[in-house]
Amino acid sequence: MSQVDDKVHNIRGFSRVQITNPKPDGTEEIVGDSGWTGPNTITDLGFLQYLNMSLGGSAGAKSVAYIALGTGSAPNASHVTLDGEISASTKRTTVTFATANSRSAQFTATFSSSASFLASASTLSNVGLYNAATSDATLFAGNTFTASSCNSNQNVNVTYTIKFS
Repeated sequence: MSQVDDKVHNIRGFSRVQITNPKPDGTEEIVGDSGWTGPNTITDLGFLQYLNMSLGGSAGAKSVAYIALGTGSAPNASHVTLDGEISASTKRTTVTFATANSRSAQFTATFSSSASFLASASTLSNVGLYNAATSDATLFAGNTFTASSCNSNQNVNVTYTIKFS
């Protein structure tokens, strides 16, 4: 009879936020960089709806499709939204998904100044992953970083990686 491996395996997320100044030639100058921060917090509903229900093919299962920025603190396991989310659901942006390897899921997005995601200067300090841009979307996971000032004429590039080990 085989033994069951009872080790606890981890699911951890890490994020990186870069604030950039767009240049006339289409390139960007990085003026703020959080570096890689984490591990993050995966919410209770994140585990249930994004992981458990997806594995079981259950109706109501969710997948990450949007990312949000905010001015608040780190989410805890019971959060369903990101504290201080910028303009709530109206300023979430779609993510591009990639698999870095068999144990990592990576989501990238750009908040472009041309999309007017900020009406005026703001101090950004958190980031979160969602299934939709609507107000009834559920926060999968979130993370904080050192607060950084961002002006309405700047872009924000976000990379969020979920690692399974």
